[in-house]
Formats: sequence, C-alpha cells, structure tokens
Amino acid sequence: MLSGCGSSSGEGDASRRGQGNSSPPSVEAVQARDGTLPLEERMSGTVRARNQTAIYSELSQPVVAVEAQTGDYVEKGEPLVRLRRVTYEQQVRQAEAALRTAKAEAQGAQANLRGLRSQLKRTERLADQDFESQQQLESLRAQVEQAEATYEQAQAQVEQAESTLQERETTLRRTVVRAPISGHVGQRNVQVGQRVGPDTRLYTIGDLDSVKVNVEVTDRMFGRIRPGQTARIHVPQQDTVLVAPVARMSPFLSEESYSAEAVIEVSNDPRLLNPGMFVEVDVAYGESERATIVPLSALYENPGSNARGVFVAPTLGTEIPVDVPEDFNADNPPPLTPPTPTTFRKVEVVAEGQQTAGIRGVEPGDWVVTVGKNQISAAGQGRVDARVRPMSWSRLMALQRLQDTDLLYDVLERQQRIAEQRFGGEDSTSSDSAQSSTGS
Repeated sequence: MLSGCGSSSGEGDASRRGQGNSSPPSVEAVQARDGTLPLEERMSGTVRARNQTAIYSELSQPVVAVEAQTGDYVEKGEPLVRLRRVTYEQQVRQAEAALRTAKAEAQGAQANLRGLRSQLKRTERLADQDFESQQQLESLRAQVEQAEATYEQAQAQVEQAESTLQERETTLRRTVVRAPISGHVGQRNVQVGQRVGPDTRLYTIGDLDSVKVNVEVTDRMFGRIRPGQTARIHVPQQDTVLVAPVARMSPFLSEESYSAEAVIEVSNDPRLLNPGMFVEVDVAYGESERATIVPLSALYENPGSNARGVFVAPTLGTEIPVDVPEDFNADNPPPLTPPTPTTFRKVEVVAEGQQTAGIRGVEPGDWVVTVGKNQISAAGQGRVDARVRPMSWSRLMALQRLQDTDLLYDVLERQQRIAEQRFGGEDSTSSDSAQSSTGS
C-alpha cells in the first residue's frame, strides 16, 4: 500500500524502509487544546457514618434478650439488649424498704421534737410566773436541742436512702442497653446467654444518611489543603464521583505519622458509601499555568531514549481535511484518513491530571495520537505514515473513564453485534466466533 503512495523525498524512502511492505498502522488521534488543569492532591480516606459510635454495656451481666439485629434502624432510646436484672431488682426493693424506714424514723423524730417544743413553751410561761424551776427549764431546752439534732440526722438518713434508691434504679435501668442516637446498627457482637461487660462492644451505630470521609493530609500537602476546598470522592465499584467541600482540618500534625486529619462531610443519598469503606479522594487546590492540553493516553515514553513525548500528525486538518462527528456511533465510526505522516515530538509535562496533561512542545490544534502509539513506534524511527481515525474529546474522555470490565464488555458486545450482522444472528456467541474464524 505504501508503494502506491509514492514519494521522491529521502524522508519518504526512509519511512518506507522503516515500515517495509506492510500496511500503514491504523491509529486514533484527538486535537490538542489550550487551557489549564486543576491542581489536585489524591488521598485515601475512610468512610464513617455521622455520629458513628460503638455500643457497650455499663454492667457485667448475662444477656437475656437481643432486641436489634444487624442492619436494623432504631430510634434514640430504643432497647437494643436486655441483661439479667434479678440482682438489681432486689437491690431496688432493699433501697425502697430502707427509704421507708428512714422516713418513719424521721417522722418519729419530728413528732418528738414538736412535743418537746410545746412542753418547753409551757414551762417557759410557768417559769416566768415562778411556777417552774430554772433547772427544769434548762433541762427541757437541752432535750429540745437533742431532739432537733436527732431530727436533722433522720432527715439526712432519708436523703441518703433516696440517693441510694435513685442510684440502684439507675443501675436497674442500665440492664436495658438503649440506642444513644437514631440510626442503623451493625457489627452485632452479642448473643443471648453471653456474659458482657464494659469492655465488650455490642454494636456499632450511626446515621447513614450523612457520612464523613476522614483523610490523612501529609506534611507535604499540609500547606495546600484548606477547609472549603472541593473534594471529589471516588465511589468504589460504582464509577461514581461525589463532590463535597472539605469541612474541617486539624491544625496539628501527628508526631507519629507526620500527617493531619481532614474531614469531608457528604450526603449519602442513595447510600453509595458504607462505613468502613476505603475511598480515593481528590482535593482541588488551584489551577496550573496555561499549556497545551492533551489526553494522558497521548503521552508516550520512548523505551530507547526514555524521552517523553507525543506522536503528532502534522498534515491532519491542513492538507488532509478532518470531520469529527460529535455523536460517536460504534457501528459507523469516523473513517480512517489516507496514509499521513506522524512524527514523535519530545514534550515537557507542565501538569498532570486524572485524565489530561498540560504540556509544552506541541501547539494547540495539533492532532496527537492516543491509540496505536506502539504500532507507530514499532514501524520505525522518524516519520511514519499511518491511517488516522479522528476522535472527539467527548468520546475519548468517555473511553478513559471506562473501567477495565466495562471496556471488555463494550468490546465483546461490539464483536457479538458484528458477528450477528455478518452471519445472520446466531444465538451462540461461541458459534459466531467459530464462524468468524472460519470466514477469516
């Protein structure tokens, strides 16, 4: 095919010698853009539910009933676990009896005090008329003082008995472990008959409607990350990104890890994040300087020289017209161009994002190869002719976002569709593959 293209230049001869008599490789390319890249730091984070806390028993007793199962939603104050309470019920009854006794003694002391005070008043009137001796009067006064002391002591005993009763009633109530907040319970670690204590975690509870992501900010990132910056949380297995601001960050670096904790609070509807998940978080802290923007898939590192660069098709869009449809149709992709020169250009990478890079060495508007770079590299050095399929940025970005499994599924589905069109829609994909192999 290359001999049909013909060239009288030495560069063309070199290109043909490099490629031999084989057909030019087919590649895909996209047009470089001018712009800036968001500067981001990628960190790992751990998901926690709002108000997430572990539930413990305050008493050491056997479990007689488990009221909540893993995954249940409970309201604040709802019972979770019931402990054996016989001992505490007896203690409450004893405290109630002691309180009744103390009150009775206080009432007796009060009645005695009232009687002595009345007698003292009569004696004082009689003493004023010289009908009672001064000695009798002083004796009664001493008895009243003693009765007052006895009554005060009885009142103190009543207060002590009331306090003891309240304490034992509180202990009795603690035999029912209740939810401290409204939320979902999980990580159940309790069974009926099990003896639990203050060191036994029974459940974990938290509000799943809102979660927080805790990330470790290293000392290198510390000067860049601030509360209010936008964080992008990548949900595992969901191909979904949640966006939320950094809520707060500790001003102190840990002496052990040399990192500080930042917290991102995010709404969890429809429950994409589960407590305990490890997630990747990108926090944007600025923008790069203006540069030529190309997809990451366009960057190529020469294995011989370790030079980093891109393959450019300089005649695309100038000598060879380009028509890139906005809507990509896998069954009718953009046509390949006639063989056109491609060359390798060294570039300086100014900034690198998740899907794009800012570079110097290529001008905005140049067409850079994104798929098929290895074929061009293997074809020879210098200028290599290739047939180029122009691609839109939207299509390329969608492909770069595909997970490996999604990409494989897309390829298999396309192969099956082509086989059905070619061989009449056989039911078995394996049969289609066999027929395709036979036909080829």
